[in-house]
Amino acid sequence: MDLLSLDATAQAQAVRDGRVSPRELTEAAIAAIEARDGALNCVVHRRFERALAEADAVPAGAPFRGVPILLKDLGWEQAGEPYAAGSRVYEGVPMRRDSYGVTRLREAGFVFLGRTSTPEFGTTITTEPAATGPTRNPYDPAYTAGGSSGGSAAAVAAGMVALATASDGGGSIRVPASACGLVGLKASRGRVSSGPALGDSWNGFSTSGFVTRTVRDAAAALDLIAGFVPGDPYDAPALPGPLAAEAGRDPGRLRIGFATAHPRPDVAVDAAPAEAVTRAAALLETLGHEVEPGFPEALGDPRFPRVFGAVVAAHVAATVENAGRIRGREVGLDELEPHNAALVDAARRHSVTDYLLAAQWIDAFRRRMAPWWAEHDLLLTPTMAVEPFPLGWIPSRDPGLAMERTAHVVAFTSPFNATGQPVISLPLHRTAAGLPVGVQLVAAPGREDLLVRVAAQIEAAAPFAHPAM
Repeated sequence: MDLLSLDATAQAQAVRDGRVSPRELTEAAIAAIEARDGALNCVVHRRFERALAEADAVPAGAPFRGVPILLKDLGWEQAGEPYAAGSRVYEGVPMRRDSYGVTRLREAGFVFLGRTSTPEFGTTITTEPAATGPTRNPYDPAYTAGGSSGGSAAAVAAGMVALATASDGGGSIRVPASACGLVGLKASRGRVSSGPALGDSWNGFSTSGFVTRTVRDAAAALDLIAGFVPGDPYDAPALPGPLAAEAGRDPGRLRIGFATAHPRPDVAVDAAPAEAVTRAAALLETLGHEVEPGFPEALGDPRFPRVFGAVVAAHVAATVENAGRIRGREVGLDELEPHNAALVDAARRHSVTDYLLAAQWIDAFRRRMAPWWAEHDLLLTPTMAVEPFPLGWIPSRDPGLAMERTAHVVAFTSPFNATGQPVISLPLHRTAAGLPVGVQLVAAPGREDLLVRVAAQIEAAAPFAHPAM
């Protein structure tokens, strides 16, 4: 039995059936990391001896007993383990407490093998941090694995683990999922607590989640970490039941709008992403859905990238301030990568009033987007506006060009971080060179259940191959 070709749900079942032990699963994942990570550079911190000891001690009743997992090294704090967030500024300061998500995963029986690479503070869409070097795509090592959850996506696509944690503030679950041929589910705002360290992240733009190889794993994993915690600033609409139970349920006949081009004239969409949407729309039509061109008018507002960027810059400046407090010494701009130094500098030149006005603009944008979903069930778009790109395409030494290209990549993803809607990226296309290209489906707030039903329907009709393993 090839343990690592199984998804997490099947691995957990194999443990329950007595076909494999938690230690054997953990040893298999450790061997895969040792064999494959040298070429990909996606695991930046290893804790193998502790993981083996923990595998032996996982309670028998835990639903994912002994299933190995990797944690993204941005958020997902684990007590006693080093934390860097893709940067040199933390200097290996260990975390003092677990995030709520880590606590819930431990209670579910997962075994933590280590931490995965991320760009500095998660502010760009490729994982090439100066601190640890570039993470490479398992499909072609000359290409990016995406960002900011690129380390997690590379590890899952390469078959090191069945799933890994991720987070998404502008596309950072969905873009790596697209780049690495994976499923990436971004939850509704408030579905997952950011505590105890934060009430929210990036003004509510960012949320925690996973990159997985199957829809059912994406649903089951989100079930584990979802839930309001007293003190959270907001909650998501209630789901009808566990998301894992939605995989396989008939979604009914849905009205789905789609866009192969971006409504903003400044955003050119490459051929492969446009073709991916065209093919996905045709597939959805054969599955019985009503599919037609259409999108919310507000999606074309040319002011969005600037306002979104202003909010993010303010939060990055706060992150840098907190990093200085954690290590006991102020962080200088010269210690940051150029694009982050530029973001922090820009934020410091704006007032609190400027920030609040930007946040209020986003509030109005969210209200302008919302009515479209009263007439439609889902929106289908490319995940990335550009085709898979090589390492170095987002230049580390040219902040202006780096931010311009990052904004281009996330033109379809970041608006739905602003609105807080649930979105799933699915690997439905390949370039002529065999590189994955994802499409995303966007639902109304709180409708992760609908996304899981449709995604599972698509997965059954057009099974996702994972040749990178």
